[in-house]
Amino acid sequence: MRTRFLIALFIFIWVSLLSRVYYLSVHSNRYYEQLSMENTLKTERIAPVRGEILDRNFKPLAINKLGFKIEIMPHLNTQRRIESLQTTLERIQQLLPMLDAQKMIKIYKQNDSHYNHREIAVADFISYEDILPVYSELNLLENVKISPAPMRYYPYQKIAAHLIGYTAKSNQQEIEKDPVLKLTGIVGKSGLEKEYNTYLEGIPGERTVQMNALNEEISVLETRKAVENRNLVLTIDMRLQQYISRLMEGNAGAVVVMGLDGEILSAGSYPEYNPNTFVSGISAKKWNALINDLDMPFTNKIVNGLYPPGSTIKPSIGLVYLDSGISQWWYVTCSGTMKLGNRNFRCWKSWGHGKTDLHKAIRESCDDYFYKGSLKVGIEKISDGLKNFGLGNKTGIDLPNEFIGTIPNRAWKRERYNEPWYIGETLNTSIGQGSVLVTPLQIAQNTALLAGGKLPRPRLARMIDNNLTKAVYRDVLTPAQKADLPIIRRAMRQVCSHPKGTASSQIKTTVPIAGKTGTAQVVGIPQATKKRIKEEDMAYYTRSHAWLTTYGPYKHPKYVVTALIEHGGHGASAAGDIVSKIYDKLVEFGYIKK
Repeated sequence: MRTRFLIALFIFIWVSLLSRVYYLSVHSNRYYEQLSMENTLKTERIAPVRGEILDRNFKPLAINKLGFKIEIMPHLNTQRRIESLQTTLERIQQLLPMLDAQKMIKIYKQNDSHYNHREIAVADFISYEDILPVYSELNLLENVKISPAPMRYYPYQKIAAHLIGYTAKSNQQEIEKDPVLKLTGIVGKSGLEKEYNTYLEGIPGERTVQMNALNEEISVLETRKAVENRNLVLTIDMRLQQYISRLMEGNAGAVVVMGLDGEILSAGSYPEYNPNTFVSGISAKKWNALINDLDMPFTNKIVNGLYPPGSTIKPSIGLVYLDSGISQWWYVTCSGTMKLGNRNFRCWKSWGHGKTDLHKAIRESCDDYFYKGSLKVGIEKISDGLKNFGLGNKTGIDLPNEFIGTIPNRAWKRERYNEPWYIGETLNTSIGQGSVLVTPLQIAQNTALLAGGKLPRPRLARMIDNNLTKAVYRDVLTPAQKADLPIIRRAMRQVCSHPKGTASSQIKTTVPIAGKTGTAQVVGIPQATKKRIKEEDMAYYTRSHAWLTTYGPYKHPKYVVTALIEHGGHGASAAGDIVSKIYDKLVEFGYIKK
């Protein structure tokens, strides 16, 4: 019995062993074969080339300069190999003197770790011209890899910088949100570069290769091309943009030239800055100079500059008055001042305008008319009307971080200051002062509404993926308001053509235009800013801002031209010549037919 048990146990053990051998050698062959294949295959992601930005005539505004980056294999930062690494980097410095070996070592140490298996870039961009004479010698260096590395370049330098924006190195937070940045390392930081970053950066490709035990490439098994070179064509005409930049030389402010369909032909924020300084990294000295400049060249004033609109909103206020039941023939007798309680509210014309109806009030910008009209209508109707006409709201332009502005009312003041609304604030609001704040683009959009009857959404992208973008409008006016528009338009025409119009003597263009001037008081200067203003410059920085917003041709309007000159004083005096020359240039370029 014991013998049989031992024989059975022996047979069982051998059957088990044979079964396991069979499983490992035959049954599991496919599994281990697949595992072996995976161990010899390497999949690399291919970085896409960033698309270019072009103007409406396909002139390049943002391009990629050809160059190379120098990468070092990882895991060389050990006691045994650090000397070899330093020797390699010193040799690179000898071949390319613009590089610093010690700086490259520092970069390498910061990025090397046991968890990193990718090459480490110690020089992000070397121009084609610099690397070509020494390329073969660099390529022979051990553990060195030379890879193509395009660098963003803006050929027009500062022109349209606030619209185009700039690219720079991506940070860790941006990389976590967008995996493509692990490959490119470059992201749009502002302007259109940021707004359309996902489109412009493209989609990575893949390359599957077979490797041997020495990590050498044997063959390429599969390649999927990157989706790249996605160009963005803008509505901007760079000829006009350059011309306006010259006109604004020496001035601070903003200019917007927009079609009634929302296509922006030109939009500039002045003074401008050169975005190329940000591509490879800006020095602390240059950065401090930029952000401490009192004229704020780094601020995109088109959508981020908030200003009192002054009299530019009087046509819209007039439309609110008409909609509230005030007749166009209702008049006031302006004596130059209006007493309310213990305070005098003055008209800009100290001796007064005399008998003034709506037409004259807009034409000659009579404050007294709008003071007294606001008492009949009230702040709630004024506030609601202005918001409905596009003020105090984002325009919807395809730029990041657009500001909203402020159109005040009782609820706004209660929420912000926990204070009641005073009647004097209604009077100030009616002439675009007090707490009212708008952007230049909002004024341009509002002017387009008065000219065309619909509120267009401004846009800068004209063509994406070879498809034209479409105009988008909001129909915000009631039938009664549309019926009243001709009254407002005639008065705006008189601003630029009537002998007593506030802009008539400064408008010299051959194009018949309508518009509205504005003089917006600088309410206050922050204490921190005051400390940086020289005493001799204080008079300039406390001067009023000058506005002139227009549309033309008057009978068949096509374009809006809005200009803001910071500390320019009277609107037409500061901006009339600039606006006139812009219309003449629109004729020259064929946008307006004579």
